[in-house]
Amino acid sequence: MHSIYTIFNQKQLPVWLLFTLAVTLFSACKKEEIKFPTIHPGESTYVQYDVPFDQVPATSDIVLYEVNLRAFSAAGNLKGVEARLDSIKNLGVNVVWLMPIYPIGELNAIGSPYAVKDYFKVNPDYGTLEDLRELVKASHQRGMAVMLDWVGNHTAWDNSWIQTKAWYTQDASGSIVSPNTWTDVADLNFSSMAMRKEMIKAMKYWVLEANVDGYRCDYAEGVPNDFWKQAIDTLHSIPNRDILMFAEAGDKSLFSAGFDMTFGWGFYDQLKGVFQNNRPVSELVSAHSAEYANVPSGDQIVRWTTNHDNNATEGTPQTIFNNPQGSMAAFVLTSYMGGVPLLYNGQEVGCPTQLSFFKGGNTKIDWNINAGISAEYKKLLGFRQSSNAVRRGSLETFSANPDVLAFRRTAGSEEVCVLVNVRATAVNYTLPAALANTSWVNALTGESVALGASLSLPAFNYLIIKK
Repeated sequence: MHSIYTIFNQKQLPVWLLFTLAVTLFSACKKEEIKFPTIHPGESTYVQYDVPFDQVPATSDIVLYEVNLRAFSAAGNLKGVEARLDSIKNLGVNVVWLMPIYPIGELNAIGSPYAVKDYFKVNPDYGTLEDLRELVKASHQRGMAVMLDWVGNHTAWDNSWIQTKAWYTQDASGSIVSPNTWTDVADLNFSSMAMRKEMIKAMKYWVLEANVDGYRCDYAEGVPNDFWKQAIDTLHSIPNRDILMFAEAGDKSLFSAGFDMTFGWGFYDQLKGVFQNNRPVSELVSAHSAEYANVPSGDQIVRWTTNHDNNATEGTPQTIFNNPQGSMAAFVLTSYMGGVPLLYNGQEVGCPTQLSFFKGGNTKIDWNINAGISAEYKKLLGFRQSSNAVRRGSLETFSANPDVLAFRRTAGSEEVCVLVNVRATAVNYTLPAALANTSWVNALTGESVALGASLSLPAFNYLIIKK
């Protein structure tokens, strides 16, 4: 970056005019919010590895798949993921999210991958930079984008950055502190412009050197929004790149910082209340409306029935939502009512085991179980991806019955209706006038469906019909 003096001196302006201009610029900065500069690719020595992916899906079309590398395969590494990319693709997935790939800290450690020791390296437990490049390339060949997990709020205590104390938050005595109660990590100080620049350099590194397509940003609310804007603007300035940014946060102001997706914790919490505590389905409708209030056009909320945190702390989807059928009914609501559906590795085969993602964890997914569950996920996501109404259509809910959530999604001449019994017992549902005595086609089987005045839905059963 050039100084003001250098820029104007090249034009050979008199010193008195330079001084006047400097004072004017300083005064303007005091009146307006300071805008952090975009850090351009030319300021680093990185070069673009391979060809940038040109099939990054629109946010409304994303089906997101989270990979826990340790549990995903017997080898627990990047090559183990690459070996199953066809299976991931066949689910209907078009974006793969890899949990943190970086070396894990050993000082004050608990083995968490979110304690990053080096932002510029691949954890040798998982393989090499070349292994990551091959995984990304193979994903791109199958039409899938790849996002890395980014940990911006803190580092491991033995990260080399710790030698620059000013880069970290300190207490009154000058000691570096941990964020929240996470004693295995040290809190970063975003008042340090040098630290910001180095972090953005690291984020650029993986986009250029490994050809990844964006980031899921851990604990995004712990980092100032102006840093995220600075970082995201920089990533978007890289030529010929379409970058996806996903915040682990519910704060809608992060959309203004450049994020495309945020977490839907409100909907997830209400979903559990409906299935576990017999709360009325109207509460899900309210949660959906609240989450999408003031969300910019084109941006989305991510919806899930499980992820690495919920799986580790609460149990599998079958446990959280009563049984396998209940977990599928809940998934229909997360993937068809609106938002970006998220799958966590193993849920597509009804993995009965809680999966560790900490160093030393030895839980593994058995991919040879529950073929019927896998087939059902493929049907549900296959139709979702083929339906413009489900992915982008307007939403109309019919919520008179507290036990059945019924809604219609419409785009142009395409119309899809979804009816889900959220209870462990059969429910006889009186159809609203808009649906009573109408003819449809079952979206998953192709069979004709003639609706009468009411519909009997078995326990945790769902019906998806189209016109």
